[in-house]
Amino acid sequence: MDLFEYQARDLFAKHGVPVLAGEVIDTPEAARRVTAELGGRAVVKAQVKTGGRGKAGGVKLASDPDDAVEKAGQILGMDIKGHTVHKVMLAQTADIADEYYVSYLLDRANRTFLAMASVEGGMDIEEVAATKPEALARIPVDANEGVTEAKAREIVDAARFPAEIADQAVEVLQTLWTVFVKEDALLVEVNPLVKTADGTVLALDGKVSLDENAEFRQPDHGAFEDKAAANPLEAAAKAKGLNYVKLDGQVGIIGNGAGLVMSTLDVVAYAGEKHSGVKPANFLDIGGGASADVMANGLEIILGDPDVRSVFVNVFGGITACDAVANGIVQALELLRSKGEDVSKPLVVRLDGNNAELGRKILSDANHPLVEQVDTMDGAADRAAELAAK
Repeated sequence: MDLFEYQARDLFAKHGVPVLAGEVIDTPEAARRVTAELGGRAVVKAQVKTGGRGKAGGVKLASDPDDAVEKAGQILGMDIKGHTVHKVMLAQTADIADEYYVSYLLDRANRTFLAMASVEGGMDIEEVAATKPEALARIPVDANEGVTEAKAREIVDAARFPAEIADQAVEVLQTLWTVFVKEDALLVEVNPLVKTADGTVLALDGKVSLDENAEFRQPDHGAFEDKAAANPLEAAAKAKGLNYVKLDGQVGIIGNGAGLVMSTLDVVAYAGEKHSGVKPANFLDIGGGASADVMANGLEIILGDPDVRSVFVNVFGGITACDAVANGIVQALELLRSKGEDVSKPLVVRLDGNNAELGRKILSDANHPLVEQVDTMDGAADRAAELAAK
């Protein structure tokens, strides 16, 4: 989960990273009060989860409260790379002398953590890495050791930070590592980390990505969710504890196990090439030990997607027995009918593995007009694509 800048700033402040005062608002007039509280001047910054705000006109300096109202009005409602600005942050101004870059991230390729730092901050780090790779220090961080004072000083020395702010930079790097670990982050970035005219080091802009797999031990992270921008189907699925991702196709997919579901997406996409180019409409993994209730919940979510024209249920019975899946399908259809919903989308079901024969019998006995069974994965994918195309 990517955070807005103001949320990253709040996390930094929580753990003691030096930041400037600021407040987020969603109406232009509110900028008057906040700017006055910040000393009469403020930086007005669009809150969107994308880079390039400054180049797009999403960051402006307001010289007084009236100017802040005008600048906030200009930025609110802007479109920045497809992201509409609904909020702006007004931040205290700083007399910047130099700008730097620091970050921690999960280095998946090398199965470790990585610290990156540069004395050329304030610009796209991708540009620095591409045009001047020698200006970007990359220091592996051992998960067991973490960022000790010695490791932080190694990072500072490798990036060639000025001697006069080296001690402050070391302290900031250690504190940022605390943010990274304590908040279960995948990325913590400060760009720019600045030295002010009086020699103080501050984090002026932050970017944080949190590991959603750690939500069970981070209950406070739920407050960071951008519920207004969330897909309603994904939100409903999350509330039911389902592993669901909305896609842009027409064939709803349900499977048990991420590998099987990914394979199902591929075979449906391949089959769809012959049937008007239809594609998978979602990723939905009901898991290895799913109950009939979980199956029913998943089917309810998919049938509620207006883009879905047919559904492919592809289950290889293991821990999840095929009879439980079959009962879940029957229960879901009965549940939707009891709610008065119009269930008119055909279901193609392929069951194999544990209790497959019993599962097929349950579906056959139910004799639902929308459900048909196909023995093979390829055959079922082709049939689901054909029905969606019709």
